[in-house]
Amino acid sequence: MPGPGCRPPPVPHYSGPLLLRESARALLAARESGHPERTGSLDLGRSLDTAALGPDHWRWRGATYPWPGALKDRTIYWFDGEDWAPAARYAGSLIKLVPTEWDVPTFEIDGIKMLPTSRESPLDDARRKVALVEPRGKVVLDTCGGLGYFAACCLEAGAARIVSFEKNPSVLWLRTLNPWSPDPDAASSGGRLELRHGDVSREIAALGDGTVDALLHDPPRFGIAGELYSQAFYDQLARVLRRGGRLFHYTGSPNRLTSGRDVPREVARRLEKAGFRVQLALDGVLGVRR
Repeated sequence: MPGPGCRPPPVPHYSGPLLLRESARALLAARESGHPERTGSLDLGRSLDTAALGPDHWRWRGATYPWPGALKDRTIYWFDGEDWAPAARYAGSLIKLVPTEWDVPTFEIDGIKMLPTSRESPLDDARRKVALVEPRGKVVLDTCGGLGYFAACCLEAGAARIVSFEKNPSVLWLRTLNPWSPDPDAASSGGRLELRHGDVSREIAALGDGTVDALLHDPPRFGIAGELYSQAFYDQLARVLRRGGRLFHYTGSPNRLTSGRDVPREVARRLEKAGFRVQLALDGVLGVRR
């Protein structure tokens, strides 16, 4: 597969602690109770480790951190070298990493949640969808990478290679803070994940015909990314996917009574026109390239 798009230079993933209001309170409560240390998770549930508690600072994994001030609810904090800062960035839109009851975070753009979290963790949700395209041993195109949960599940399932596009630089930055986002440069990725900073609606034109074995398409909602639901884009998806290749297109379940549209069935009709056999599956459309 040729290499369109801009590959972001390797950026080390943040390796310090991540604090929630609840975890900070637990550390402070342990200190006030006279405990010299506390064991718990300071990386959003990825692991358990022990923090040594002092009167003016605390230590975790060999580094020293100041005690935080007041922290807000529904906010993840990282240590920026000077103070505790929210995992959020404003660049035209407020993009924020948001905790969930499942430990694995979601993210929001201007307060709109971008991943389903009501019934299961966003990673488990991604795992069920990835299973539909049967990625083992395949070259997978992940059109809208987000926090990388599709890519993480493809790596877990034994994909040969994943090419993932993400348009928004602030989302790419969130990925470096999120311990659940796969790091393309980590040994655990085995060189199989290629993350590209680019708009897939444009960059896909440079991909070769039939160079992809499976496709995962999780675009933003239709109202803000209509080009990713267009017939022209679906024709490009069909072009790059080999015959017999599988596609899962997330659509969500927008309310037809309020939106006036049946987005899943509109998507299904366009994909059929592009050359797919389709069926509604989970909260999207599953297609097989004819």
